[in-house]
Amino acid sequence: MDLVIKNCKLLNENGEYFIGVENGIIKEISKTPIKGEKTIDIKSNIILPGFIDPHVHFRDPGLTHKEDFKSGSESAANGGFTTVIDMPNTLPKTNTYKAFKEKLAIGKKKSIVNFELQAGVNSYDEMKKIQSLKPIAYKIFMDLESDEELEQIFKDLGKLKKETDYNGLVCTHCENQEIVNKSSEKLKEKENQNPIDYSYGRPSISEDVSVKQAIELSDENNLSLHICHLSSIKSLLQVQNARKFMDISWEFTPHHLLLTNDAYDVYGTLVKTNPPLRTKEESININNIDENTIIGTDHAPHTLEEKTQGTWNSSPGIPNLETVVPLLLTEVNKGNIDLNLIPNILSKNAAERFQLKNKGEIAIGKDADFTIIDLKKEGKINIDSFRTKAEYSPFDKYPYKGKQVMTIVSGKIVMDDL
Repeated sequence: MDLVIKNCKLLNENGEYFIGVENGIIKEISKTPIKGEKTIDIKSNIILPGFIDPHVHFRDPGLTHKEDFKSGSESAANGGFTTVIDMPNTLPKTNTYKAFKEKLAIGKKKSIVNFELQAGVNSYDEMKKIQSLKPIAYKIFMDLESDEELEQIFKDLGKLKKETDYNGLVCTHCENQEIVNKSSEKLKEKENQNPIDYSYGRPSISEDVSVKQAIELSDENNLSLHICHLSSIKSLLQVQNARKFMDISWEFTPHHLLLTNDAYDVYGTLVKTNPPLRTKEESININNIDENTIIGTDHAPHTLEEKTQGTWNSSPGIPNLETVVPLLLTEVNKGNIDLNLIPNILSKNAAERFQLKNKGEIAIGKDADFTIIDLKKEGKINIDSFRTKAEYSPFDKYPYKGKQVMTIVSGKIVMDDL
């Protein structure tokens, strides 16, 4: 064996195990010792299938002063993630064959973790060219499109599914363009501007209306739908009801789970994000996590200067790759989340949704991607230890109990904090 990991605790299994890895693949799982060229002792900590983040913005190319594939992937590894899926809103947008191919090359050169790319939408002919490069899905920013444009986009994706090997998975940012524009313009007329105004300028009804539209258009065009960063409790109920008749999934971010819009009064525009933080009454929360949940960080770094340009001009986005695991493990230790949900919401469900067939499970023949966690490790989240280029987080100094302590990608250690 190339690598043996010893003193492993597996969830719901008694005793400790040895895991043998060869050529980046899990070859043996045993309670008896395994011989290998290299042995790692993880000291009776819990080993889980490598965490997968289906929603990151690595800003490469074109916006690398905020993040690039090197710093972003280092941030992912530091946060316990072995696989990430990058979004297409870079410069240029990843919505042409040329741009997609160039970003693939950038990722292969710089990334220290596994990665996949979502493609942006474009004309049917251009998306047909992109499809030859195997995007993991297509991303629609519904807040940037009119109703007529959205109807054509979904129709074209339905056609693409019929005529190519595209599996029909579409990922949506659900906010209604017309409602957002009208609400925001009205609030911009206020004499005294406050950061919390931003949350009312993109009200929860804009998400609810957009989710309904995404469900209807996906169903009409025989597409599978994944709702990104779902934040509204009414939208969640819609999605759960839609599971009765169509293939649909959703993701939650740590900031929508743990913060409400009163955080604007504390952190100002540092917590500005799209969709915005909701009121307590409208927002999803930690109790809405269940066996179907996928956690997506929506890791969206900016510079501090870009984050402090006032209510309407500050850039929206929060860096989350290095905060989400200790935040969720703290909720486990508080009794708010079942530990058994952690590998599902951070790995297995995303692997299944995005058809990452060799990931999401610790089993012989699967990729040797692992996240090791120490449920007893305590401290405070410290942005000074982050690998992301972003220098802000609403969770800085947040006390935690439970943390990622090692990340292994294809049998290679990319983070070690044991």
